[in-house]
Amino acid sequence: MSLSVSKRMAAIKPSATGAVLALAAELRAAGRDIISLGTGEPDFDTPQHIRTAAQQAIENGETRYTPVDGTAALKNAIREKFQRENSLNYDAAQIIVSSGAKQCLFNLCLALLGPQDEAIIPAPYWVSYPDMVRLGGAEPVIIAAGIEDDFKITPEQLTAAITPRTRLLILNSPSNPTGASYTKAELQALGAVINDHPQIVVVADDIYEHIHWGADPFCSFATACPDLYERTVTTNGVSKAYAMTGWRIGYAAGPQELITAMRTIQSQSTSNPCSVSQVAAIAALSGDQSPVANMTAAYQRRHDFVVTALNDIEGFECRRGEGTFYAFPRVTEAMNGKSLASDTDLVELLINEADVACVPGMAFGAPGYIRLSFACSMETLEEAINRIKRVLMA
Repeated sequence: MSLSVSKRMAAIKPSATGAVLALAAELRAAGRDIISLGTGEPDFDTPQHIRTAAQQAIENGETRYTPVDGTAALKNAIREKFQRENSLNYDAAQIIVSSGAKQCLFNLCLALLGPQDEAIIPAPYWVSYPDMVRLGGAEPVIIAAGIEDDFKITPEQLTAAITPRTRLLILNSPSNPTGASYTKAELQALGAVINDHPQIVVVADDIYEHIHWGADPFCSFATACPDLYERTVTTNGVSKAYAMTGWRIGYAAGPQELITAMRTIQSQSTSNPCSVSQVAAIAALSGDQSPVANMTAAYQRRHDFVVTALNDIEGFECRRGEGTFYAFPRVTEAMNGKSLASDTDLVELLINEADVACVPGMAFGAPGYIRLSFACSMETLEEAINRIKRVLMA
């Protein structure tokens, strides 16, 4: 018996990064020595003081349902974080805690978007943005910004993409997959365009806020554009900066009516995020921040090595990033040198002949590029680069 699924699924694809991770695990299980540079996950352990807080929460019996949108204690820690680090002030009713920042973004798309609506997404983009928009019933509108543009869109491009149907602009800075980060002045220039279109909401995906080393300090969109505070939703979480991917805690702050709608959606889907993880997140946001600085320093050292090493590979062109733990080289010349038709073909070549897994740029809306994660040891990165060179420069 064959069962049909809903029509909306025709336009939705599984996560490309998840697929690469699954393939690498499958090949390892078959005995292959695969180096996976595909996953966006810190290789560090969650800091000890955060783990200790979670253990104590279990001993204290904090294992029951919490309010759907997060505990009062965690919301207060998030409010203090926004005030301390971003000069943004929110009431508790303007904050939602979810099972990862990804769920916050998904809730927002369902709460805000509908048929006939459009959402502007700069490319390269995180793989899930377009399909989240489609699941919200709307149409993604892609603005391309390549390596020559520092992977950042301009006010002119934004102006040209806006129509009466535009309801949402998604900004991710520092960016997954490119590592590019908008400066305060660049955000203000984009904000000046949005200011003329009162129907548009901006969602700032700041999940890599603390993994940042650019010459210009990190700046959140609402901080740069206070006049758009009432039309900005800021999402963040503890997964990347605190090496807490499996704990599944993200949060968002913004206009109360939108946050309320997101809470209602969450109440009918996952309900509250994990109670123990919420206690751990309080320790992360309010406790010792030195582990974050130490991890970020390690990422920067790896970044410096990887970018230099990739630019030494014939046919690769890699821009320096301002943050995250990804490199995003253009590889069109390398593809041509091996008579490959696409970046997907190059990725298949690398996993089949070099035992190195990475993600094709096509998945991020940027054909002709590949994404490599350097959230692994320097020894692993050196071996991965050597393997890539052996295959491509033979």
